[in-house]
Formats: sequence, structure tokens, C-alpha cells
Amino acid sequence: MEVEVDEKELKAAGAELFTDGRRGLRIHGWEIETRNRSILNSSTHELWEKNLETCHMPEMIFGDSCLVLKHVKSGTTIHFNAFDALIGWKKEALPPVEVPAAAQWKFRCKPSEQVILDYDYTFTTPYGGSETITLDADKHEGGEVSKEICNLHWEDCKEKIDVVALASKEPILFYDEVVLYEDELADNGVSLLTVKVRVMPSGWFLLLRFWLRVDGVLMRLRDTRMHCAFGDNVNPIILRESCWREATFQALAAKGYPSEAAAYNDPSIISQRLPVVMSKTQKLKVSSNM
Repeated sequence: MEVEVDEKELKAAGAELFTDGRRGLRIHGWEIETRNRSILNSSTHELWEKNLETCHMPEMIFGDSCLVLKHVKSGTTIHFNAFDALIGWKKEALPPVEVPAAAQWKFRCKPSEQVILDYDYTFTTPYGGSETITLDADKHEGGEVSKEICNLHWEDCKEKIDVVALASKEPILFYDEVVLYEDELADNGVSLLTVKVRVMPSGWFLLLRFWLRVDGVLMRLRDTRMHCAFGDNVNPIILRESCWREATFQALAAKGYPSEAAAYNDPSIISQRLPVVMSKTQKLKVSSNM
């Protein structure tokens, strides 16, 4: 989705595109940037395997691709990247989804290799984003403080993201989609982690989506949505909604839905057919008085 930005609309919204070669913009105290890079090279791939302590990795990892949203005054940064997502996969360590015996051979790396699916080959992750706070040197002698030291406090809440307002016709000042990793599960389906961001005059909105389809077996959808309205530029509030959905092909067929994998290529269309297994809403009050 290519978005043509009108300079007058940018100016009217108090926004300016980066002029230093980065892709993104500054608006109401935020710097929002996306990077779409190529897949990991072999040496970096080996380094990731070492750091993650695994020999199993998605086929395509876009390790230098990311989305970064920084609130300049507070130093609060929310970002999305493949490495942290795979840390989440490794920690959750779900049991492997059973694959039909007739399809297991596809997972072999070599013709003579024995197939042992003793790990979560779907790369399902509970990842909802990464957080850091960079404090002003005048306030703190150490520069960057990790979230373990200066934790961002997300509170459970009952507020919901106003999807009706987001659907209203409003100029899109910036839009991009970043693929973090992808795997075709040895031609048995798809495992895909992406993040999309949209910036309007009223605020920014993003969707982090993990989409899994193991053909003939299971579908899994894990969505994280975040929204920040441009009201208080000093201490903005971010809403975060997490919703996980999951269903087997067998369960969907029992409800009269198609059982062919080809009917489930677009998660946006079929998401409502998948029952919710987890849902929560949280908010973050970004404070500039760190």
C-alpha cells in the first residue's frame, strides 16, 4: 500500500518527513521510523543461533528491519524487531503442532535425515513489542537505561481502541508494513510476523500480527494493536490491545466452514471465524518527568 503524502496536509498536522535518508516522520513530539532490510546473511544467522541457543530458525529473518516509535521528550521508545520476537518464541517453547505423517518428510534438510519435530517449528511468539527509555544526560549519568532498570508500567484497563474513529476518513500522513520473519513450514502452510503502522493528524496506530496456518491442522492468529492520540504531547497515553485466536481445521469444518487450506490465505478475512483464546487491554501513561 503506497501512500502519497500531501505536503499541505503534513504542514497542517504539524508533521515533517525525515530529510536524513530515514523513512518516517516527526509529529507532535514523536519520531516514527520504519526500516525494511534484506534477510540475514549467513554469518549473522549463525550469531543469532548462538545467542538464541538454537539451531532452528525461520527460513526468512529480516533481522535489521524494524519499526521504532520514540517520544522525544520522555525518551520512551517502543520498537519491534525479529530478534526480540524470537526470544519470546524460545521462552514460550510451545509443544510442536502435529503434522500429518505423510507431510513430515518435507521437514528434512537432507534426504537421509531423520525427521524429529521436537520443537515449536511454527515460531509462534507471545511478543508484543520492545521498550527502552533513554534519559537525558543532565537527568541521569548513564544515558540509556534498559526496561529492566526503568520499567514502563502498562496498566490493565477497560478502555478500548476506538476502531470506529480510526475507520473515519482522515488523511494518512505515513504508512508502512515491515516483515520481521516468515517461514513456509516446508510447504505445509505459513508462519508470518509483520507490523504495520499508520499515522494520521489525530494520532498513530499500529498492528503487530503473528499469523500461522498449518495446512489441514491448525490456524493461529496473535494480534497486538496500539493507538496513541495526539492530545497531550508531554504525557501521552498509549492503549494496547492483545487478542489471540486459534482453531483447528477440524473444528472449523464441524461448523460448516471450508476445510481446504486455500480458503484461509487472508487472516483479516477469516479472523472472526477463529475463537478468542486470550484478550486483554492495557494502557501506558508516558511520563516526561523521568
